[in-house]
Amino acid sequence: MSDQIKNAHIEWRDGTIPIANAFDDPYFSINDGLAETRFVFLDGNGLPNRFRDGFHVGELGFGTGLNLLATWQAWIDAGFETPLRFTSFEAFPMTLSDMRQALANWPALNALAEEMLVQLETGWTVQTPTLDARIVIGDARETLPIWDGRVDAWFLDGFSPAKNPELWDANLMKAVGDCTATGGTFATYSAAGFVRNRLADSGFEVSRKDGFGRKRHMSVGVKQ
Repeated sequence: MSDQIKNAHIEWRDGTIPIANAFDDPYFSINDGLAETRFVFLDGNGLPNRFRDGFHVGELGFGTGLNLLATWQAWIDAGFETPLRFTSFEAFPMTLSDMRQALANWPALNALAEEMLVQLETGWTVQTPTLDARIVIGDARETLPIWDGRVDAWFLDGFSPAKNPELWDANLMKAVGDCTATGGTFATYSAAGFVRNRLADSGFEVSRKDGFGRKRHMSVGVKQ
């Protein structure tokens, strides 16, 4: 791991919920982060029903790695033996010790979590017969516009737009649209009007739907 990387500074709520100091926001729902991931990002993108060989998930905000692990597990459970492609953009990665502590909340994911963490000790990639993942470190406003990938489903999982507006920047949302395959989708827990408008301006047909837990609404969309 490069000494130049600026790791996230974390505080812990009840020893189990990581809070990002810079944004004063938790990394996942205090109710059930795994259920939230499945509801917002998997169900919100029509997964696992849309999975096919070569399917590519893009993500803004790697965080604890929970979204990757939940998606990887769903891919395996769906019977795929080829690699799921997963690219995540993260400016301030958690330390691996913080990731391990956070992911201990979900023992059912332990085996996959340990495989991920062991590989991340030597670089920001995870490669197995069923996963080809890369975490792109740096400001997504700089790294995504020059990326040449095409995504089938986006997980837009930055911190709250009110606290982390940079990850919902209009130019960044345009880059999300530019890097989405026709018929590709996005899902996000955010229902903020300006977020939905920027994604609509970026080529998505945007809808609002019921949110997870106490959150009234979330947003999903399809690239036209």
